[in-house]
Amino acid sequence: MDLSAVLSKVEHRRESSNEEEIESVLREYNRENSRTFNFDPKEEEKRKKLCEGLVRILEKDVRASCQTVCLETLRILSRDKKVLGPVATKQGMLVLAQLAALQGTGESVPEILEVGLVVEALKCLCNVIFNSVAAQQLSAEINLASGLCARLRMYTGQGLSHEVALFSLRLLFLLSALCTDVRSLLRQELKAVDLLIEILEHILSVKWVGKYEVATDLEAPPLPLEDNERAMEALKTLFNLTLSDFNDEDGAHQLRLITAMMRHVLMIKTQTEDKTEELHSHAINLLSNIPVLYLEVMISVQSQGGIEEYSGKNMDVIQVLMDFMVKRIDKGSNFKEGLTPVFSLMTESARHHRDIRKYLKAQVLPPLKDVKNRPEVGTTIRNKLVRLMTHVDTGVKQSAAEFLFVLCKESVDNLLKYTGYGNAAGLLAARGLLAGGRGGGQYSEDEDSDTEEYKSVKPFINPITGHVEEPMPNPIEEMTEEQKEYEALKLVNMFDQLSRQQIIQPMGVKQDGTIAPLAEAISQCSMESCSSDSD
Repeated sequence: MDLSAVLSKVEHRRESSNEEEIESVLREYNRENSRTFNFDPKEEEKRKKLCEGLVRILEKDVRASCQTVCLETLRILSRDKKVLGPVATKQGMLVLAQLAALQGTGESVPEILEVGLVVEALKCLCNVIFNSVAAQQLSAEINLASGLCARLRMYTGQGLSHEVALFSLRLLFLLSALCTDVRSLLRQELKAVDLLIEILEHILSVKWVGKYEVATDLEAPPLPLEDNERAMEALKTLFNLTLSDFNDEDGAHQLRLITAMMRHVLMIKTQTEDKTEELHSHAINLLSNIPVLYLEVMISVQSQGGIEEYSGKNMDVIQVLMDFMVKRIDKGSNFKEGLTPVFSLMTESARHHRDIRKYLKAQVLPPLKDVKNRPEVGTTIRNKLVRLMTHVDTGVKQSAAEFLFVLCKESVDNLLKYTGYGNAAGLLAARGLLAGGRGGGQYSEDEDSDTEEYKSVKPFINPITGHVEEPMPNPIEEMTEEQKEYEALKLVNMFDQLSRQQIIQPMGVKQDGTIAPLAEAISQCSMESCSSDSD
């Protein structure tokens, strides 16, 4: 539909009798553009004027159906951040907030009379705040967060429709993500963390069986898709609100409650496998914000029993985390966003909780028996993780290597046993451990015992590749001493030439385990040798 015709109808509205005509024109425009996300740059000024005209209509006392259609059009137009000038004003934002029933007095907000109208206004606010810095700044000025919290406090009371609750939570998430001042207000004055915990309790039908323990029925029906959608928005907002430290006693209590609820979330399923994975992903992201001190809550569930070998702790949720990690690895794409949070969570949990590390080590790095294949070849979890140690993405390979290093109690010798020197070189270089030794973590003194199968072949393992290689013919076996010397000098000259042309740079390992240009490493060794020889 021609934009000029739409604009003409909106700009020339004078009598209330035109409302039906405007509705008809806008409905047709909305139908044609419902899935439009890329707009014609040549019509940018027309779309700006249309936004301005729609705001003027919404300020008037027109019927709800006309307001709803105008908001639908404004929602479509607000996908283009270049035309939001007329909307991202104090008056424009106040109009949208009023239509969303978020402008009340004190801690109360108006009753919702037209659900469809309120939902469209909330959707518009989401788009406008996402796409406009000016709107983000104005949101604090018009107390949008306060109105949202007041609306959401009705969630567990009289209840809200699914869409009103969903888009209220989504708007709260956007404010917490994009507005630093609002994030601080939400945490401190508006007590949004407590509010979101209550909302999650309501959505998930949480039943507490201990101070920090939720009853989880593994036979319960899957979480409905609508409940799952609202839960994910709440989790995303809690993630933003837990980015900064909680230093008081109430904060510690909140973090333990969140940890217990995230354990519950990880143990339940939704109606589809993909949605379950998405829900678990948000729970893992949130848990990665929780200080490791409180992660003990995940495995301390007395009502569900534990494993004696792991001090009576329950490792069910740790197995879920590992299964999640393997599934993301097997997908073979989007490793950075998909794997980094779960790697971080499991690494820090294993670093600070002996029983978690012990359990993960048993699953990921069981005692070696067959070392005929390279560590990166195969279908075991160890094989998959070792392959990631040489991934092209630096963040992914560092995360995978650090996880395995912690499972090996940050012992270089143990790590090399499971990965080979070639796969571990990047981590060791970054940590200054190329010369061997241990990282800085504190671990128990108990040592891992090798299997008889491993002990019998240990002398024949190539430390670089980490496996037993088939005997190779010696290429210099039949050479004379003169031929060997000639080939050695030829090789030295080739390296020298490449070095002079700066194609390669010979490196050496310094005393502190870091690498440096060969001349510098040799010089340091010579100086330290001289100083140790002097009296």
